[in-house]
Amino acid sequence: MILPHVARFLLWLGGWTVVGDAPNVRKAVLIAAPHTSNWDGFWAIVFKVYIGLKIHWFVKDSMFWFPMSSLLGINGAIPLDRKRSRSAVAQAIAAFDENEDFYFGLAPEGTRSKTPGWKSGFYRIAEGANVPVVLGYLDYGKKQLGLGPAVTLTGDRDMDLAVIGSFYSSISGRWPEKTCPIKFTR
Repeated sequence: MILPHVARFLLWLGGWTVVGDAPNVRKAVLIAAPHTSNWDGFWAIVFKVYIGLKIHWFVKDSMFWFPMSSLLGINGAIPLDRKRSRSAVAQAIAAFDENEDFYFGLAPEGTRSKTPGWKSGFYRIAEGANVPVVLGYLDYGKKQLGLGPAVTLTGDRDMDLAVIGSFYSSISGRWPEKTCPIKFTR
């Protein structure tokens, strides 16, 4: 297949070094942080193609127009009606229940702009599906991207966020001033 070769070339062209391997679990919520640039999504897709990991994620349903819908679907995108976003957690948990192997990715900030903190959706999905959270990152300072450890949630949100925050403490987004504090806003 040629796509991993194209992805390798794009990573080389962008000056990126890939760190870590695919998760050694069959199901997980993969988060990517910090999310400060439009380029984050592009590099995340190139990375997932390079390592051969099928990761699903929500994309606003307005992006699903032909031919974009075909490209998004092939790459694991799931349409999300943002007017009914409260059903997103339930929809993601159901996808975990329906599949033997399933990775669901998202950016916990929910936006590229600086906000008071992270949204709790990734945590609620991982808790509801009883799966770990794998810590993905794009470190623009070191030009490294990859997957860190799988964190098994304890149910103690403060303690779990402290573990996650410790991992991300030395990672620099494209625009560091837009990096959100690692705490839940809702």
